[in-house]
Amino acid sequence: MSRKTVILPKGPRAGKRIRAGSPWIFANELRMDAAAKAIAPGSIVNVRGFDGQGFGTGYFNPHSLIAVRLLADDCDVTIDAEFMAARLGRALALRDALYDKPYYRLVHAEGDGLPGLVIDRFDDTLTVQTGTAGMERLQPVILAALEKLLSPRTVILRNDAPSRALEGLEADVRVLKGEGRRIQLEENGVRYFADLAEGQKTGWYYDQRDNRAFIAALAKGKSVLDAYSYAGGFGIAAAKACAREVICLDSSAPALALAEESARANAVKIQAVRADVFEELERLGGRGETFDIVLADPPPFVKSKKDLEAGARAYRRLARLAASVTAKNGLLMVASCSHNIGMDRFAAECAAGLQRTGRRAALIRQAGASPDHPVHPMLPESAYLKALVYALD
Repeated sequence: MSRKTVILPKGPRAGKRIRAGSPWIFANELRMDAAAKAIAPGSIVNVRGFDGQGFGTGYFNPHSLIAVRLLADDCDVTIDAEFMAARLGRALALRDALYDKPYYRLVHAEGDGLPGLVIDRFDDTLTVQTGTAGMERLQPVILAALEKLLSPRTVILRNDAPSRALEGLEADVRVLKGEGRRIQLEENGVRYFADLAEGQKTGWYYDQRDNRAFIAALAKGKSVLDAYSYAGGFGIAAAKACAREVICLDSSAPALALAEESARANAVKIQAVRADVFEELERLGGRGETFDIVLADPPPFVKSKKDLEAGARAYRRLARLAASVTAKNGLLMVASCSHNIGMDRFAAECAAGLQRTGRRAALIRQAGASPDHPVHPMLPESAYLKALVYALD
């Protein structure tokens, strides 16, 4: 069967984004006629202009707002295990240049030329997450390429992201190979434990690696409050860097249990507190308790564009409450993993929250994700992680 083709319509603005190098084509940028609408979701297609000019090979979903995600710049490129092995090999070479141990995000979607695919590596264990109908259909060749490239002992499918529903996909979490779900990992010389089947997202947040190292370098002799600690990423690193006191605060008992296990593995002490973060910050502030370093790394408050205003208010409130428990001459980090709020708006809301405390603040670090989370140059909005560190008077 010959490959289907989707067509850019005639007009001065037709294909403007793709001509500029974007790997995305929205449904309203295509000729969505009956033939296009009849193409099965996830099918590999050629993309051409009305005049026949080729724009590349991608996968297509007529029911998605982002109708085409490009995989190659030329038409008629074969997307098979060999293609995947080449892309994965390039991603692996970059990580091996960045890190001396095999613990990192191996594939970060468009940033690695594989839109809709996320793979995290934990030595000989991989978590694979496909978020689009196109990558779902390519899963067999992805797994074949991974087998050829790395021969992993364990492969866990973590296809439970809510965004899959937008592509007409169901949630699917299962072990495809091996038996391990709960693993040990190493980051910045610190040992952690993660649950790859039941934990959040793909089981671990490699994106904060560099920010954790930055905070740890300042933690010696300090008291540290790690709010939304999850499995203790910031807190354990600070404790190992000889922090005087570390409190890991989270609403999840299983996550705190992992943090406590990590503390034992690193021969450090933490205090795990299970509570709603906003309520606990209110309580601590009311009692006048303060910490030298306060970290607030919440789950996304802006899950969709319709949540922007409510989410922005939540970040403003979080910055205010976190600053209220930051000691004089202390440090405060506030982070956001919501890609639906830009850095400018996020920084403005944090600044507004800090202003309400009446304290003078100096921004000393503005950072994103670690380099194993590359960003496609034409998709700056995909740089979702934002971390702001302030020195407070």
